[in-house]
Amino acid sequence: MSTAVNELTPLERQSVWRTLKSPRLLKTELLAGLVVSLALIPEVIAFSIIAGVDPRIGIFASFTMSIVIAFTGGRPAMVSAAAGAVALVVAPLVRSHGVDYLFAAVILAGIFQVLLALLGVAKLMRFIPRQVMIGFVNALAILIFLSQMPELGDVPWAVYPLVLLGLAIVYFFPKITKAVPAPLIAIVVLTLITVFAKVSVPTVGDKGELPESLPVFLIPNVPFSFETFQVIAPYALAVAFVGLLESLLTAKLVDDITDTPSNKTRESWGQGTANIVTGFFGGICGCAMIGQTMIGVKASGGRTRISTMFAGVFMLLLAVLLGDIVAQIPMAALVAIMIFVSITTFNWHSIRPSTLKMMPKSETAVMVVTVVFTVATNNLAIGVGLGVLTAMVLFANRVAHFVTVKRDQPTAALAEADTAIYHVDGELFFASSNDLYTQFDYAGDPEKIIIDMSSSHLWDASTVAALDSVKNKYASYGKTVEIRGLNEASQKMQDRMGGKLEG
Repeated sequence: MSTAVNELTPLERQSVWRTLKSPRLLKTELLAGLVVSLALIPEVIAFSIIAGVDPRIGIFASFTMSIVIAFTGGRPAMVSAAAGAVALVVAPLVRSHGVDYLFAAVILAGIFQVLLALLGVAKLMRFIPRQVMIGFVNALAILIFLSQMPELGDVPWAVYPLVLLGLAIVYFFPKITKAVPAPLIAIVVLTLITVFAKVSVPTVGDKGELPESLPVFLIPNVPFSFETFQVIAPYALAVAFVGLLESLLTAKLVDDITDTPSNKTRESWGQGTANIVTGFFGGICGCAMIGQTMIGVKASGGRTRISTMFAGVFMLLLAVLLGDIVAQIPMAALVAIMIFVSITTFNWHSIRPSTLKMMPKSETAVMVVTVVFTVATNNLAIGVGLGVLTAMVLFANRVAHFVTVKRDQPTAALAEADTAIYHVDGELFFASSNDLYTQFDYAGDPEKIIIDMSSSHLWDASTVAALDSVKNKYASYGKTVEIRGLNEASQKMQDRMGGKLEG
């Protein structure tokens, strides 16, 4: 059986039916879900506190998000739960209007995400450059590492050797066997040490109260009015965009790790559906959890929807039925796992001197902008947005310099000896066409000017307006301009807008 498993392709490996038929694969998925659930609990509690809600609301949300997204999502093995990025967005709403308005905003955010999916927002992923993705991954690794620093400050000295032991286990245990995920071994070993040796260190139970019951269906107690919509809509729209961006970027990252594709459009409406369900069960908004996804996929070997579903199931069961045991898990174990994830997630090749020397400076600048602003704002959406903007500006500036204008000097033997001929070579758009006006000798040219555009292309109204300016300037000297060689698309644009953009 092991030989057959090893021969599976990456796409076959994420098949639910194939996994259910293989005890070995099913065990890997269940253990991956268990490890993720143990790592989720303290993170979710912390994010709930950030949002200003009871920790149980975050745990309920993570349960419903994981269960629903396991069926509706477009990226197998990716974990969605109550996340820090969206918790920051809704915190002001909770402070000003309370949790019922939060639940209503979560439902509306889900509806917005479904609508955005229908509008094809996932297709915008193609416009995110590779260097932005690398910057996103590196910033993610840094943020995961920095998020563990509070757990290492002002703590008993015993925390530090425990963290080192946990790191040693997650690094070296896979060399012995991969039958059981190394993070799970680290959690069990460190918990047994602290319990039986009576070592006093911070534990999961110190983070907040765990629930004692299952979530129940509810309808938010808010007025169903336009005024309510005005209050929650800005928060819901922000949650929708931030949640989708983080989820789609994480999906692309998992695609690369597993060498399998994912359905980004399905993931978009799947996230929306999960948030709608979560709002009706009294949960906070959520999206893909990058750190926990890396624990499940990279550290524990999860590949199917089974690990995603059981991450939510195990988390709720552990919190409700085994809360007293889970509460004794030392935070040092989870810190060690998250540090391991941050180190293995960072793209070290991207900062090697040989790589930086080979890479164009503009490409490196895009990566640096993405990393710096993501880490500085603690917001992946802002960092990625500025990274994409930087890439667009630098690309436009680079392409603008590829346009050349050359003037021929016809001989007297030619029929057009009294004609000046200009050849324009390159792509003309708003950035490259701005300098077009200055490339002609208006006063010195003869009465007839031919502009040959056969090696160029018009992309926007700015270029048409620039050509109009050239023609008008020559006309002020009593000279005529003929534009030749436009391709079909450029000619249609010129015919439609030429001479009509001024006044």
